[in-house]
Amino acid sequence: MVKSTSKDAQDLFRSLHSAYSATPTNLKIIDLYVVFAVFTALIQVAYMALVGSFPFNSFLSGVLSCVGTAVLAVCLRIQVNKENKEFKDLAPERAFADFVLCNLVLHLVIINFLG
Repeated sequence: MVKSTSKDAQDLFRSLHSAYSATPTNLKIIDLYVVFAVFTALIQVAYMALVGSFPFNSFLSGVLSCVGTAVLAVCLRIQVNKENKEFKDLAPERAFADFVLCNLVLHLVIINFLG
C-alpha cells in the first residue's frame, strides 16, 4: 500500500493551479458565478437548518433557483469553452442567449411555484 504524504498533496495543488492559470478569463468568471450560486444555496440550507422551514415552498424555490442557475452556468461554460470540439460551430453569443432564455424560463417557473 502506497502512503500518501503532504508533499504529494502540495504537488497536486501546484499542478492544478498551474493548469487553471491557463484557463481563459471568461471561463474563470463563469466558474466564479457557479461557486457563488452553490454557496448561496448552501447558505439557504444552513439557514433552514438553524431557523426552520416554515414557508417550505419559499425555501425550495430559493434553493432550486440557485442550483438551476448553477447548472445552466455549467452548460454555458461547456458551450463557450474553445477546447470543447462538440460545440465548435456554436457562437458564444448564441450560447449566452440560450443561457439567458433558459434562466428566464427557470425563474418564471420559480415565481409561479411561489404562488
